[in-house]
Amino acid sequence: MLRHNLDVMHIEKNVCDNIVNTLLGIQRKSKDNLKYRLDLQSLGIRTELHPIPVGDKLYLPPASYTMSASEKTLFCEVLKGVKFPDGYASDIRNNVDVKEKKLVGLKSHDNHVLLQYLLPLAVRRILPEIVSAALIRVSNFFKQIYSPVIRISDMHKLESEIAETLSILETIFLPSFFDIMVHLMVHLPTQVRIAGPVQFRNMYPVERFLMRCKGHVRTRSHPEGSIAESYLFDESLTFCSRYLHCETRFNRKKRNDDGLDVDLINTTPFFHNIGRGLVGKRSVTLDHKTWLQAHRYVLFNYDHIEPYLK
Repeated sequence: MLRHNLDVMHIEKNVCDNIVNTLLGIQRKSKDNLKYRLDLQSLGIRTELHPIPVGDKLYLPPASYTMSASEKTLFCEVLKGVKFPDGYASDIRNNVDVKEKKLVGLKSHDNHVLLQYLLPLAVRRILPEIVSAALIRVSNFFKQIYSPVIRISDMHKLESEIAETLSILETIFLPSFFDIMVHLMVHLPTQVRIAGPVQFRNMYPVERFLMRCKGHVRTRSHPEGSIAESYLFDESLTFCSRYLHCETRFNRKKRNDDGLDVDLINTTPFFHNIGRGLVGKRSVTLDHKTWLQAHRYVLFNYDHIEPYLK
């Protein structure tokens, strides 16, 4: 039933790039420039956005989504001041150039966080309500698409909502904004109904594995041989760590700040632990009785839990 699996990761990245580059007016990346305004003039639509001759030059009237220099600076400053929990996302502040009023070097997951969580926060007070409401609808659409729990009724509702959202965007942005990637948003709810949640079908694990394979390349004249040899070595090392008594990166003991060995037998060797301990602290494992005491202490001494206790 699913003839072609659309990759949500790249669709989300391209939609986010279209929105951010158009709002900030990035040269050669924005979907609003003189060439696209001349297309409106040749089509005879959106007369209020047609170029106006001023002497030897052409003046482009501002659209509803056009931001002034101060608004662009404020937009970048909002993104520059964002902080995330350790392990949640990369530091997007390093990709924000407030002076040049642009974003550089964003990865796919950066666009994922930017579109779903940061963009609604940044445009809420800067752009007109009709523009910000439409962009927030796009953000909420991708939030629901990435939901780990899928209901068929919600996807039916999302199909009609995304069609309405794109119709609203057509009244705001130029026709050049709506490339094939923006159109593919219409088909995502249908594919979720057929194939299930997108986290089992997107390209994040594939891209991570390809990056790992590229890291195996030592001889650039023969990259395939380098990848194959390193992969075989890695598989052999993994086999030895599971079935033979030898120390590898999968079963070696971890040392804490005091130089003592910490047994990692109870932790899975296939996933790294997200987050780092504070300086001067030591990780301990609580037994069940101590954990219950600590849990009960928090419940009876946390002020905000009082309404729930009542």
